[in-house]
Amino acid sequence: MMVLLTVLIPLAGGLLAAYAGKAGRNAPRWIAMASMAGVQAITVILWLTGPRAGQVWYGQVDAGWIAELGIRFHLALDGLSLLLVALTAFIGMAAVLSSWNEVTERTGFFHFNLLWCLAGITGVFLSRDLFLFYVFWEIMLIPMYFLISVWGHEDRLRAAIKFFIFTQLSGLLMLTSILALYFIHESRTGFFSFDYGDLLGLAIGPGTAAWLMAGFLAAFLVKLPVIGLHTWLPDAHTQAPTAGSVILAGLLLKTGAYGLLRFAVPLFPEAFPAMAPVMMVLATAGILYGAVLAFAQADIKRLVAYTSVSHMGFVLLGVFTYNEIALTGAMIQITCHALSTGALFMLAGGLAGRLNTRQMDQMGGFWRGAPRMGGMMMVFALASLGLPGLGNFAGELLVLLGAYRANPVLASVAALGFVVSAIYALWMMQRVFFGRAAGTAAVSDLSVRETATAAAMAAALLVIGLYPQPIIDTTRPAISALKASSMVVNPDPIPNDVPESGDRHARR
Repeated sequence: MMVLLTVLIPLAGGLLAAYAGKAGRNAPRWIAMASMAGVQAITVILWLTGPRAGQVWYGQVDAGWIAELGIRFHLALDGLSLLLVALTAFIGMAAVLSSWNEVTERTGFFHFNLLWCLAGITGVFLSRDLFLFYVFWEIMLIPMYFLISVWGHEDRLRAAIKFFIFTQLSGLLMLTSILALYFIHESRTGFFSFDYGDLLGLAIGPGTAAWLMAGFLAAFLVKLPVIGLHTWLPDAHTQAPTAGSVILAGLLLKTGAYGLLRFAVPLFPEAFPAMAPVMMVLATAGILYGAVLAFAQADIKRLVAYTSVSHMGFVLLGVFTYNEIALTGAMIQITCHALSTGALFMLAGGLAGRLNTRQMDQMGGFWRGAPRMGGMMMVFALASLGLPGLGNFAGELLVLLGAYRANPVLASVAALGFVVSAIYALWMMQRVFFGRAAGTAAVSDLSVRETATAAAMAAALLVIGLYPQPIIDTTRPAISALKASSMVVNPDPIPNDVPESGDRHARR
């Protein structure tokens, strides 16, 4: 029941928020906050109780849905899903708080879309039936379209349509591959099934597997996004309301990374050897390209958007390196990127709301008048550039260590991302908070609500950076199970890439 509640609570909360909007502006906000706090409490309880001894799954819901077509309502929670559902609840609460005073019109409909988008994201992280996975994939798309097109900025409609076209068309390509798998399974076994466990290990020729994998990659690489398929992202981030940007950066991009890790590689191990080198090259190119493009931006939200292209390149590199240390680093990077970039969008949105501009050439010298905002922005900028002691560094370092075993040249080139990210992060701080004022009015400092939200995200980054072992311990069984089920051959010469907690000899 607890696994099911993580989806039902935001769905029901969204309906209740839409109805409560008639009673006033604040009721939908409190309903949305309570809904995501409830999901967060469930994830904490599940994490504390843990799975049964020797089990990977914390809980499952498996019930018949459309039996004639082999469609089941199958949700399951392992360490990977638990981490991402907990992240969804945390970022969801941050999104609600960041929009508390920004959204004043149609608050009921706004929080309905917000909660249903979060419910769709949660369903994506839990689905074990591929048809159900596609349903949740579409559920999270439509509310985000409305969040951008209704509550966005001056060019919101164009950005929302571009976002919808990119994600919808790529999603249809994934659906085509899902249906092909479905019919191939029936031809081999005599019965229809969309269940992940049934489709896993299905014998497919390398040529067919490559085409089917390409359909999944189309959807996941657009969402990630990879270089060349990223052009929707800066426009969507720039035009979205602050809460929309927080969810886009913190969660929607992560559905692409999760899809690669859970579905694209394990379902098609035959195609992995041919795809992996190409994906690793694209990942390395994206790391550098995103960082350079970020440095070239004058719009602060657009700058932060391009940093996501760079940081998610590390995730793509980790996934297609596919050894334990790189996959663990990818999961830490997924978590910490959500916290740091989500917070940067929250602060950038606060600046834009106070100044009625996103242009950094109209900013400057704000540190003296807004020290709390400057201090928080500095923390997240330092996390973005990979400062040791903060979570992003731990994730990126593990990815590079794992990638070095597979391809030392690409890993060495990708490490230059640390250098370029330092340039754009410090340049952003210099232009906005230091230097000479550009003649704009003084900016007010963070409120108590904004300070508390940013401080919670900063604390999480610090804890993960100093002690990432809980994430490693939570995700290790699921990563090991994924590797065992996918049968992917990869350069993984050391039996235990990531030491067990308390194993001092392994750490040395």
